[in-house]
Order: sequence, then structure tokens, then C-alpha cells
Amino acid sequence: MRKRVVVTGMGCVTPLGNNVDMFWNMLKNGKSGIIKIDDFKQEFPSMIAGRVRNFAPEKYFDKKDVRRTSKFVQFAVAAAQEAIEDSGLLDIVDRSNIGVCIGSGVGGIDIMEEQAVVLYEKGPMKGSPFMVPMMIVNMASGYVAIKFGLKGPNFAPVSACASSNHAIGEAFRSIVYGDADIMLCGGAEAAVTPLAINGFCVMRALSTCRNDTPELASRPFDKSRDGFVMGEGSGIIVLEELEHALKRGAKIYAELVGYGASCDAYHMAAPDPSGDGAYTCINRALRDASISYEEIDLVNAHATSTPAGDEGELKAIKRVFKDHAKNIFITSNKSMIGHLLGAAGAVELIATIMSVRENFVPPTINLEDPCDEAEGLNLVPNNGQNMKRCEYAISNSFGFGGHNACLIIKKFRG
Repeated sequence: MRKRVVVTGMGCVTPLGNNVDMFWNMLKNGKSGIIKIDDFKQEFPSMIAGRVRNFAPEKYFDKKDVRRTSKFVQFAVAAAQEAIEDSGLLDIVDRSNIGVCIGSGVGGIDIMEEQAVVLYEKGPMKGSPFMVPMMIVNMASGYVAIKFGLKGPNFAPVSACASSNHAIGEAFRSIVYGDADIMLCGGAEAAVTPLAINGFCVMRALSTCRNDTPELASRPFDKSRDGFVMGEGSGIIVLEELEHALKRGAKIYAELVGYGASCDAYHMAAPDPSGDGAYTCINRALRDASISYEEIDLVNAHATSTPAGDEGELKAIKRVFKDHAKNIFITSNKSMIGHLLGAAGAVELIATIMSVRENFVPPTINLEDPCDEAEGLNLVPNNGQNMKRCEYAISNSFGFGGHNACLIIKKFRG
């Protein structure tokens, strides 16, 4: 019999708050965490983002290590500490079977940008000797393991905006296959930097029409959407083999039952407009969970607020769920937090888990004039909705390069 995997801890750092309770309460109430960027010397066509506020790295690092870590690692450690404390893992003496899998899209781009300036302004052999370990993507996983003494499997998927869903899915499989009893997994990103904003602006991917009203800029599924809004933060969950969790009396939030992955094989940055890759990915997750599409109650959509991406995902949803699509609650957390790139999937999965626990779905805000593909679907516009039941929920993440990852959460009933 296949091993069952449950969620026993959660932690996050987000534009809506730096812990799970604050994030969830703000999300439920439709609050936006998107604000003006006011700390750049340069002016870009898009000057808004979902920013992490009131974050104090000194709570998690000594002063020396604050200088030696990228912001994405700091976010990951903070979220991991909350998840570990929530799960009671610090009470486990033997941590040899506790692993870590934390993905990121671009890792320490802040360090890369800073150190490139040092090189070009001051010449060779200047800058920080810690540049390489500060910027490499696997350092979030590595540092979390070092800080908490976790000696199980440790790796870091990089698949653009699907990174943290892949990290969680592969961590799930590590437990199913018996390679670990517990996995800390998720994603971290801190890409609100001039270099990254410039790169996305040059490719015309970011919203530029609402710099003066940032809270209105991220508009998934709305006809007036004009691009995504960058976000930053981290989401970490603790996955644990069910019998191991029960034996130690762990609190159980939900069960992770399905994981699917696919590739569009279509374009470097644009999604397949047919939604074929997303369709395949969702179906693989359903097959992995051994459930019917008619059992799904909620889809937490990838829904970035880009013209092509949103409609392709809705096409895939209609194709997978057929007539049942009209019965499903479909929401986009990115309407409130922006797009956290490699951290998006993990933060959104935390919201999905809370939806399953509370039978409540947060709204898709700024949805005033739904796009054509939205016809007949419940996209939970502007106000959260209670659900009579939420037994199974899906969380989608899709990334540049055509990477797709889908996770399925089930209400835990023993």
C-alpha cells in the first residue's frame, strides 16, 4: 500500500503578512498587498509590486549572517522556522530522515546585481567572497538544513514559476518512496530588484497601466488585465508520512494526495494558448490521487493576470472538468499578492490548505468584467465565498519554459 503524506506545519513570508495567520486573514478579506516601489533609483514602466513589509532578518540570523545571505534565503529561513515550530519538529532528536526541498526561480538575483556593479565599478578581485553561496538557488534548502540540523534528502528544483510546486511534489514522492519520513518543502523568491523589474518590463510582461492605483493592477481573468505584478516572499510546509505523524501526535492540516507535472513544449515564455500542457498536468495529478475530476471542489488557479495565460488555463479547466467545471470554485490569490515567481505555488498551496480546512475560498479581487473564457464559471469575484464542502482542492503552477505542476489536497479525516 502506498504511504500516505500529510501536512503537519506551515510557515510563510508574504506581501499580506509574515506568518500564516496574518496572511490567511488578509487573503480571506480581499486585502491587497501590492504597493508602489519607492526604493529604486531608476524609473520603469511598472513601478508596483507585492512587497514584504516589516521583515526583520535579525530575528533569524546574527548580524554577520544577515550580511552573508541573500534576501530569498532570509525569507525561506523565516518561513521554515514558523513551519518547524508549528509542526513540533524541534522535539525530534534524530533528524537524519528529515529532508529539505525548496525551489526558487532566480535565487539571489539581488546579490548578482549588487556584485556585478562592484566588479564593473571597482575591477577584478573586489566584492564579497560569499557571492557564489549567496546567489545560488540551492542555498535556501542548504541553509535551512544547516540551521536546523536536517540530514535527509536535500535539493532545489528550478522551473521558473512552477518551482515550489515541483519542490513540494518531489518532496511528496520522497516520502512515498521511503527516502524520508518528513520533508520541509516550498519556495522562496526576492526578485523585486531593478534588474529583474527591467527584464520583465522589456519583455512587456508586467502591468503598467495602474502605477497610481497599485491595489487595482493585478486583475486575473478580467478583460482589462495588462500583465502580472511582481511579488516576493516564501512559503514552506512540512510534509510527513501519516503513521509517523500519528505516532508523535502531530497536528494534521490536510493530506497531500496527488502530484502531476508536464511541459507545454511550446515557447520559452508564452504558454500554449490551447492549455494542453495544463490539461495534461491536472489529469496526471488526478490519476496520481486516484480520484475523478467530479470530486474536485476548488481550483486555486495559477492565473497571473496576463492576457494569454489566464485564458489558456480556463480552457484547460473546462476541458478537464467538463460540465462539472460550473460547480467548482476557481480563485486567484495573485490578485492580492502578485506573482511570487518560484515561491508562488507554495504560498498559494498554504491558502488552498486553509480553504480545505475552513470550507472557505478567498476572492479573486479586481474582477469586474470577466474574460470570454470565464463564461459559466465561478471565479469568486471580489468577495470570498463559503463552501458547503471542500473535500478536494487543486493548486496549479505554470512557469516559463512550459513547466507545469499541479498538487491535490484532501481534507484529512483519519
